[in-house]
Amino acid sequence: MNTKVKIAGVTLNNPVMTASGTFGSGKEYSEFVNLNKLGAVVTKGVANVPWPGNPTPRIAEVSSGMLNAIGLQNPGIDLFIQRDLPFLKQFDTKIIVNVCGKTVEDYCEVVEKLSDQPVDLLEINISCPNVKEGGIAFGQEPKAVEQITKEIKKHAKQPVIMKLSPNVTSITAMAKAAESGGADAISLINTLTGMKIDVNKRTFAIANRTGGLSGPAIRPIAVRMVYQTAQAVRLPIIGMGGIGNTEDALEFILAGATAVAIGTANFANPYVTEEVADGIRQYMESNHIQDMKELVGAVR
Repeated sequence: MNTKVKIAGVTLNNPVMTASGTFGSGKEYSEFVNLNKLGAVVTKGVANVPWPGNPTPRIAEVSSGMLNAIGLQNPGIDLFIQRDLPFLKQFDTKIIVNVCGKTVEDYCEVVEKLSDQPVDLLEINISCPNVKEGGIAFGQEPKAVEQITKEIKKHAKQPVIMKLSPNVTSITAMAKAAESGGADAISLINTLTGMKIDVNKRTFAIANRTGGLSGPAIRPIAVRMVYQTAQAVRLPIIGMGGIGNTEDALEFILAGATAVAIGTANFANPYVTEEVADGIRQYMESNHIQDMKELVGAVR
């Protein structure tokens, strides 16, 4: 029985990985999860310089999920290379580094610094606000998606995954733009923009006013977007958005995702990634499925 999947020429032992920003760079969770059992570890977003993130409070629990406005707080690429990569290199899992930036040049600087590092894939977070274009996210305009993808591909030594934002009119237009720009794979969905108001304090629950909604509440939207995208492009897809158990993960795979990333569920159950990896294997055994390929996009 073959649980391996291939993304842009990189073979993962199984289709389960972590979602950026919910697993640190693996060290915190390694007490609970055997990282060797994961297909890949996706790091928290890394920028060219340290980012302090947004003011607190930055997280609020909501029905069936959470809002966060962390603001991509991170130590910067230099410390990341010095401290976090050596830790991850110890494990038999693929390393995917999530890259963020405020200008195209910011992204390219990080990508170049990673070119000679033991990194298997790059995931580009284009939900970041483009400061040169008045703060609109790179991922909200097809021409911007194509342009930043093309530019990053010029500098990248590793395959490039473009992480798509769901806060758009047409997810397929963004996926096609990433494909046109030369992306090797795409991941979706990032968080949906939401808001919570504290009625007792009569103020916003998050200092940033709005935050990214994640968790079970967004899963049906994410599955729909993965399915639509799988019909529109020929690139491998990493599906995410509210996955909390094996059945959730299989929904994404049947809809067309080659692999899945688990995010918010890690906060409630730090063992969830390993449990889902085991659960997919058990599902394959009980249904006499010999290869993961049989499941990817099986629902049409």
